[in-house]
Amino acid sequence: MALAWALGPLAAAALGTLLLALLLGWLRDLVVTVTRFRATCQRLNRFPRPPWRGWLLGHTGLGKSTEEGLQQVDELVARYRHGCLWWILPWMPILRLFHPDTLRPVLLASAFIAPKDQIFYGFLKPWLGDGLLLSRGQKWARHRHLLTPAFRWDILKSYVGIFNQSTHIMHAKWRAAARAAGGPAALEVLEQLSLLTLDTLQKCIFSHESHCQEQPSEYIKAILELSTLVVRRYHRPFHHPAWLYRLSADGRRFAQACVTVHSFTAAVVQRRRQALDRLGHQAWMESHQGRSMDFIDLLLLTKDEDGNTLSDEDISAEADTFMFEGHDTTASGLAWLLYNLACHPEYQERCRQEVRELLKGRDVEEIEWEDLSHLPFTTMCIKESLRLHPPVSAVSRCCTEDITLRDGRVIPKGVICLMSIYGTHHNPDIWPDPQVYNPLRFSPENSQGRSPLAFIPFSAGPRRGHGGRNCIGQSFAMAELKVVAALTVARFTIRLDAGRPTRRKPELILRTEDGLWLLLEPLPEPLPEVA
Repeated sequence: MALAWALGPLAAAALGTLLLALLLGWLRDLVVTVTRFRATCQRLNRFPRPPWRGWLLGHTGLGKSTEEGLQQVDELVARYRHGCLWWILPWMPILRLFHPDTLRPVLLASAFIAPKDQIFYGFLKPWLGDGLLLSRGQKWARHRHLLTPAFRWDILKSYVGIFNQSTHIMHAKWRAAARAAGGPAALEVLEQLSLLTLDTLQKCIFSHESHCQEQPSEYIKAILELSTLVVRRYHRPFHHPAWLYRLSADGRRFAQACVTVHSFTAAVVQRRRQALDRLGHQAWMESHQGRSMDFIDLLLLTKDEDGNTLSDEDISAEADTFMFEGHDTTASGLAWLLYNLACHPEYQERCRQEVRELLKGRDVEEIEWEDLSHLPFTTMCIKESLRLHPPVSAVSRCCTEDITLRDGRVIPKGVICLMSIYGTHHNPDIWPDPQVYNPLRFSPENSQGRSPLAFIPFSAGPRRGHGGRNCIGQSFAMAELKVVAALTVARFTIRLDAGRPTRRKPELILRTEDGLWLLLEPLPEPLPEVA
């Protein structure tokens, strides 16, 4: 102001006018923001609000990623059935939805209207780039269209042999552990199954033999570390700002692991691109005769209607995304399936007899593509396990416009929707006795009339532009689940480890606090039939 007076009364008046205009503009924006927030709150008041800690703290600290936290979700679902309002901070409401009727308008909205919430998914951006999981708008729609052919049944058929091969390697380790123990081997199966799924993915995506089930791999170590660091950052609010995270020890480890993963992926893509450019399309295709093409091959060849291809950066991002989404979720699904079969020996034995009947008379004990549709009871057991213990417990969306529910209530624009897969799968309105493991829920007669949105274990995957939003890799995951489950029950008796009780822990995937330990006992080889 002293400077303004020094310049004269006109300058002082001009500066005063400017400051007044800025203040009035700020006040106007504040009034608009407060008015919109009050209107949002009035709409949200139509949703029930569980007991909280007051207007300032809301529900902060009341939701935990623990066994007790999941039990709390069961209580919320039993009481509120369709959904409830949850306040993280005085200015941050979240709608927790756990019924097909409330999920449907959000799940069936286009990816442009209900994109994924960026608060958590943004932590994955430096790792996964603009792959299907994180991309939005036109880029997401184009990539989804270009990637869909990579998951056709004839492509998936060629991967079944890889699933068998990786399962044989894991089972050889289990037999060796049982011999060393002189009886059943006590194993933490989630770690074992994570290495199996990473092994299959490296073979299916890169045609790379990492031998990661048998020896350390820097690439695999980096992927496992990235998954751990993302979860840890989410639970440490002071690490949320990117600039603070980069300065931390965890941030530096995260950056180094990203370099390791990106270097591996980029090197594979560049080698393939150079070979394609050097040989030309026809000669390159002829060089692949007699062997199946992997994920990178398929992405290099894919083109849109205008003949445009994916860039090397795009292909790398999709490969990194597939590795991330495909290993943990499938491993979690397999681990909990073995746990549930250990809890229910009668279902385990029925699966075993089904598989043995299928394999009877074969020289080689392998599951073939055509076998996958001839395992009805095993498939029911897999689905019921995915219902009771979904690998991903919830996914979030942040709507870009108002969404009206069937009962007339409105989800206001900008509000985060936490779509509880776990809550929906445990909703007694849909699933009587939801805590009971009962594979017969998925028999054809019991499945009639059930909403397709009552069972959404793969809904954590990338979105569809129209209709449902099943993960694009759902068929890949189900095929791997069937192969590994069938061969495991045919070769091993699975029992609970009574000395290690299981306490669930939802993170990126559904884990347990101290590992998921089971007793695995090799079964005698079936005697060959006498001609």
